[in-house]
Amino acid sequence: MSPIRVALIGLSASAKVNWAEQGHLPYLHSAQGRSHYELVALLNSSVEAAVAARAHFKLPPTVKTYGSPDDLARDKDVDLVVCNTRVDTHVLTSSASLTAGKAVFIEWPLAENYEAALALTGARRIDHSIIGLQGRVSPIALKLKEVLKSGRIGRVLSSDVRAFGNLGRRDSVAESVSYFTNKSVGGNHVTIAYAHTIDYVHEVLGEFDGFQSRMQIQRPVLKIRDQNGVTTDREIHSDVPDLVIVHGKLAKGKADIVENATLSFTFRSGHQFKGTPGFIWTINGEKGEIMVTANGAYIHSDSYKDPIDIKLHDHATDEVVSIEWDWQEWQKELPRRSRVVAELYERFAHWWEDGKPAGNLPWEKEWPRLHDAVVRMKELEELFRQYDAQNDVSNIF
Repeated sequence: MSPIRVALIGLSASAKVNWAEQGHLPYLHSAQGRSHYELVALLNSSVEAAVAARAHFKLPPTVKTYGSPDDLARDKDVDLVVCNTRVDTHVLTSSASLTAGKAVFIEWPLAENYEAALALTGARRIDHSIIGLQGRVSPIALKLKEVLKSGRIGRVLSSDVRAFGNLGRRDSVAESVSYFTNKSVGGNHVTIAYAHTIDYVHEVLGEFDGFQSRMQIQRPVLKIRDQNGVTTDREIHSDVPDLVIVHGKLAKGKADIVENATLSFTFRSGHQFKGTPGFIWTINGEKGEIMVTANGAYIHSDSYKDPIDIKLHDHATDEVVSIEWDWQEWQKELPRRSRVVAELYERFAHWWEDGKPAGNLPWEKEWPRLHDAVVRMKELEELFRQYDAQNDVSNIF
């Protein structure tokens, strides 16, 4: 079968954020990736920038170089367009290819806000797409779904998550991502770190059936760190909350083991208390309780450099046992940051090669798509609506 022909948007030698290089390129260059895909084109801010990227990453001269999203969309030799640009350019760089009928892989967040997400997708089901919510197919999420499905802890009664955005610091921000302090851009700790985490929690336990939230800006002024990581005297004001507390009732889950359960979630930017886990997730059931601990909440990418433990407390025996999990053998050949992204590519490739069957697939074969991203964007819209309403009330007094 012919390989799926891929165009990468945002692979750049001078990129401030190098997720395209670290999250996507290793799989596409691997033997496993090449068995399904072929990188055939680049789109950058200009043709010259694309040519420079091609040279920097030692890609063959046959890789086409584009500076216009419309020109890329017209290329009939491209099957899948992969967008790795800053969130507020996702619509600009991807919409033409989506309109042209190409398959599209867009990194999370889908767009800068819910309205832009709707404008991009038309609120329709888009099977030939991928959204970068890779936590859903992480080995941790997959193992938890397997354990819950087995009935080992019985019906889920409640769940609690405590997570920290420890990719950043509590009192400063890197200059390369200083836009995280500007809510209108759409990319920040809430829409990225919190949203990634709540998404795979929802994947395991189901969606909210209504929730209440409280958000706060604890540190409205942050120092800026330069490209060497040195904290400068320069300051930047933030209008993005750095504390999120959410609780709500969970809708009945797909496996009929979640009903009338409560989910509570606390997320704070910055590192956790020294010496304690940066991520603790408990799932309390009728017959037992599961606890997941990690150094950080990013089980979709960065936390794998440290141990991630899953333990189960059996209420009948009062024993605590470890739940073993592992990577697939081909994933072990890849850098840690690209392993879960690679699983998204794998699932999409198998669907494509199976003839693109319509409708829902078994959960072992599913992956998140653009219409799934719209659901999460809507949840974020409600989260910020509640935050704005709380601020309006506080301003009265």
